[in-house]
Amino acid sequence: MSLFDTRVPAVLLRIDRNPFHHGTLGAVRSLGRAGVDVHVVADCDRSPVRASRYLSGLHTPPPPGASTADIVGVLRRVAARIARPAVLVPMDDASALAVGRTRLELSPWYLLPDLPATLPERVADKAELVGVCASLDIPHPETLVPDGPVEAARAASLLGLPLVAKWSRPWLVPPGGGLRSTVLVRSAREAGELYRRAEEAGSRLLLQAFLPPGPDRDWFFHGYADRFGTVRAGGPGRKTLARPRGAGLTAVGRWTPNPQVQALAERIAGELGYRGVFDLDFRRCGTTGRYHLLDFNPRPGAQFRLFTDTAGLDVVRALHLDLTGRPLPEGAPRPGRAFVVENYAPLSLLRPAPDGRELAWHAADDRAPGRALWTLWGRHVTTRLLHRLHGLPRLRRLRRLRRGDGGPGSGEPVRARVVRQATAPADDRAGCSDRSDRPDDEKAGSR
Repeated sequence: MSLFDTRVPAVLLRIDRNPFHHGTLGAVRSLGRAGVDVHVVADCDRSPVRASRYLSGLHTPPPPGASTADIVGVLRRVAARIARPAVLVPMDDASALAVGRTRLELSPWYLLPDLPATLPERVADKAELVGVCASLDIPHPETLVPDGPVEAARAASLLGLPLVAKWSRPWLVPPGGGLRSTVLVRSAREAGELYRRAEEAGSRLLLQAFLPPGPDRDWFFHGYADRFGTVRAGGPGRKTLARPRGAGLTAVGRWTPNPQVQALAERIAGELGYRGVFDLDFRRCGTTGRYHLLDFNPRPGAQFRLFTDTAGLDVVRALHLDLTGRPLPEGAPRPGRAFVVENYAPLSLLRPAPDGRELAWHAADDRAPGRALWTLWGRHVTTRLLHRLHGLPRLRRLRRLRRGDGGPGSGEPVRARVVRQATAPADDRAGCSDRSDRPDDEKAGSR
């Protein structure tokens, strides 16, 4: 007899247009292998996910930037097609926030954790997270939120260089515009220039003290807080390879026991009254040894399948079991287990994995997505390379304009347009400063 109530399907929602979101495939496989019908509401036209044998249905998602009402409308139509209550699993921040705001509206059709409506937004917004950490006395890098380009340049001087610049709501950053959710800033002028793009980014600019990466400094924790607030499934992991280097997503991760990270994660979830799946990112300060919370993602992290215990339980399975009133099996952790994203870290496949390894795309019982990956990834890389080559002349001109040289026949430097921005909240001074180990990364500090 199955542990799962297979009468209750699952609906995975993702608004982000990332065709290579391996976490979506992980959730499809995890629940599909348990006998649950899995429906995906996401743009999978050019994604290996659509090839999975465990996918029961694929539905058109709301467009990027859709209103909350539009998102609810899409989910209602999907519910009408499925014609029975389903467990709803948001797979990106925009989805998690929309579902959190409309939990009561969606409750006739979907099973959801009992979570305060505003909590996902509080923890996902990088500016709000500063205040959350201060209220819980959780270490967080010193962060300033400037209200103008002059203040941004001044903040750079106060924090020291290099520093980390983040957009408080990275899910609003438009694709293809050259903006990144997190960048390493090396001059006060660069900080001011970034501020001028706040309107384009769609949210506030944060400037943050730089905590240098290094061996054993980047950690994450995936967990599921059940209906009683107890953290089940998941565990602490160490990021051994990131893309880009020193920041960004986990290309290679390892399940590594860490009582300090475990205790911090459980305390954060407990004091916030959080319910559901969550993914936390930490960086250990090389000077103080303290773990600073960098990100709180109110949804499954892309590498959640790393934390599959001896009973086969992971955070997505825990969510389905708990919301359908089924008991969660008691399994043992599997420390040393590795997770590899093949298209980002192909050479890691050559290393031995004595404690077990899960691949993001390839699986013996579901081979089609792995085969589709390399064809689609090759096209993706080629397209990006061609775009970069075509954009080189424009990039050189932009650099001349930023130096005040308008190019041949310009006559005068271009004046920057100042963008207004909301006043910054109170500063959090709880960070640490460690400048002894600076890498040459383009990005640092977020994932």
